[in-house]
Amino acid sequence: MDFFAAVTYLLVGTSSVSGLIIPRPAMEATNLPEQIHLSWSGNPTEMYVTWATPSPSTVTSVKFGLDAANLTSTATGTSTVFVDGAKAHKVRYIHRVTLVNLVPATRYYYSCGSDSGWATVYTFRSIQAGTEWSPRLLVYGDMGSVNARSLQEMTKEVQADRYDLVLHVGDFAYDMDNSNGDVGDDFLRALEPLAAIIPYVTVVGNHEQKYNFSHYRNRFTCPGNDEGMFYSINVGPLHLTVMSTEFYFFLRYGVTQIYNQYYWLAKDLTAAAENADNGWIFVAGHRPMYCSNPDMVDCNPRGNIFRKGIPLLMIPGLEDLFHESGVDIVLGAHEHSYERTWPIYDLQVLNGSNDSPYTDSKGIVHIITGSAGCRENHTRFNPTPPDFSAFRSTDYGFTRMTVFNRTHVHFEQVSDDQDYAVIDSVWVQKTQPGRPVWYRGSKQTGRLLHSDRKSSARTEG
Repeated sequence: MDFFAAVTYLLVGTSSVSGLIIPRPAMEATNLPEQIHLSWSGNPTEMYVTWATPSPSTVTSVKFGLDAANLTSTATGTSTVFVDGAKAHKVRYIHRVTLVNLVPATRYYYSCGSDSGWATVYTFRSIQAGTEWSPRLLVYGDMGSVNARSLQEMTKEVQADRYDLVLHVGDFAYDMDNSNGDVGDDFLRALEPLAAIIPYVTVVGNHEQKYNFSHYRNRFTCPGNDEGMFYSINVGPLHLTVMSTEFYFFLRYGVTQIYNQYYWLAKDLTAAAENADNGWIFVAGHRPMYCSNPDMVDCNPRGNIFRKGIPLLMIPGLEDLFHESGVDIVLGAHEHSYERTWPIYDLQVLNGSNDSPYTDSKGIVHIITGSAGCRENHTRFNPTPPDFSAFRSTDYGFTRMTVFNRTHVHFEQVSDDQDYAVIDSVWVQKTQPGRPVWYRGSKQTGRLLHSDRKSSARTEG
């Protein structure tokens, strides 16, 4: 039995796991829902439920309620035919239902399916409304169907109600399209014990690129009208913007998508910056702007094409936009390691002070968390860390993130290699709620003074 099959057996095949209410029954039905996962529209009274079946169903529906034994409400949705792009053109049926009129911060139970068969009864807690609470996120990237080292522990923590959202920062299954899409099926089946009980927020990565990202676009349900390639949600005091770094690297699918995303990002981040309820603005994109692995494509800051764009082709970069919009933190993955940077902008370390570098800093903090485990194993680091690198580890693991309030955010990196010990812990703080100090300064003066940035920089070895 491989690792994923073992996890599925342990977490789905028994009734002892706290997040599962009724084990999947032994049924003769051949069209049972599978690959069940939740995602979130950004509205605390809603929840998306997505699943797949091998054959069409006459109806797509979810029964739900406040009691596992009495699912009194029913919601119906849509079913789409997804044809894999390989020669076999394997067909799958993807079902989507939006649960509406939920009471925020309330425990619900649900089962999805049709007369062809109903799934296990799962449970979830709807998202809390408002901004005066502390969202807890599980963050990771680059997890495959082989060597998914962190999956078991992450599932246990989700089952223990330790988080409000899961954020997977790109690269799923390795790869979802492999073997006519069967690898993607196996991955989502094994992920079901985690993703069926908590909103699973997704970011597209380079391993999803086949057939113009068709498996990512079809298998996941995200808010907005861009098939999950870019969108945003507000959760508590956090505005989280999700974007595609891959538009910059797969130009064969067209450059229009780069411009469309750029204009959307400018509008989204401007609105977020002007919203006083947003204590923090985070951006999640698969590839990092700054990293210290021996990757000359992505870890060469001067040559990182989505950081500065491609001027000869008039393709805009994103770092200036992020900085001018008051983005606090950028979450990335892609490198199969963990790294935390000092606050940085335009290759300059801009710490808040010698004693408190992450308090009122003048740069953006980058967290790279791509070590959940996949067939490509670890990514090593360059022997000598660059000035911008504050902490780095090649251990398998995942990141815990808590947005405590409008002035304090906490990160922890958990090591799978060291029996789930916390190997990195950092607070990012502001003395006043709202946009970072450089954003307030730029709004007052109309521009960022280069001399101020230079004099405030402190390089850390």
